[in-house]
Amino acid sequence: MSADTHGHAAHHHGHDHGHDAPHSTRGGYITGFLLSVVLTAIPFGIVMGGWIANTQLAVAICAGLAMVQIVVHMIYFLHMNSKSEQGWTLMALVFTVIIIVIALAGSLWVMYNMNINMMPGMDSGAGM
Repeated sequence: MSADTHGHAAHHHGHDHGHDAPHSTRGGYITGFLLSVVLTAIPFGIVMGGWIANTQLAVAICAGLAMVQIVVHMIYFLHMNSKSEQGWTLMALVFTVIIIVIALAGSLWVMYNMNINMMPGMDSGAGM
């Protein structure tokens, strides 16, 4: 029984030694958290504080910061880097892009349809 346990532990240790998965530290999580807070606070200030009067520029900046935040989450919290094994990083990236496209396209579609369907009724009330 002792020989089996030792053999299993040696095999398990050998497997861990050859594993190239990224390991994060407390500092890495704190850095990711602080970057996420900053990348959330800036768009919040732009929208709620009215820092930028041009709506199109404000939306473009918020969208750019959202993309940067996705990369920050993928690196600091999902531990994705070029050393991940067997293409899992590429698959996760493709999956992330697909989900973002679906969420963004669906949101824009719903907002467009709500705008088309709701605005005529609101116009008549504004003229009173």
